[in-house]
Amino acid sequence: MAFRGGNASSGMGVAEHCKNTFLELQRKKAYRYVIFKIDEKKKEVVVEKTGGPAESYDDFTASMPENDCRYAIYDFDFVTSENCQKSKIFFIAWSPSVSRIRAKMLYATSKDRFRRELDGIHYEIQATDPTEMELEVLRDRAH
Repeated sequence: MAFRGGNASSGMGVAEHCKNTFLELQRKKAYRYVIFKIDEKKKEVVVEKTGGPAESYDDFTASMPENDCRYAIYDFDFVTSENCQKSKIFFIAWSPSVSRIRAKMLYATSKDRFRRELDGIHYEIQATDPTEMELEVLRDRAH
């Protein structure tokens, strides 16, 4: 079991693959989104799914489980009022109210540490139901 830079309080490792995938999204625009899950057996955050640059926000939200927690990164492209193409990286902590208490606690206690591993996030959204992470919410935050 690997604890890369782990600390005793959460003890949750972060697979190198998570950071590398994030960097590919951030620097190379290789992905539109990355969904991460906690592998409870390995006690490690791992990449569950990536979405290609052509995938939509609907594809992204459809990939989130309805009854389990996840972390996700979404690369949000938009055009400013000055007609500039911009991109902001959102960290989304998805913790649906119907998910297991244990999962909610695990994701809540590991979130800050995991987020610190990913350098270059602009905004964070915590969502307990789909309406809290609709595209409009991102749009409002990004401007």
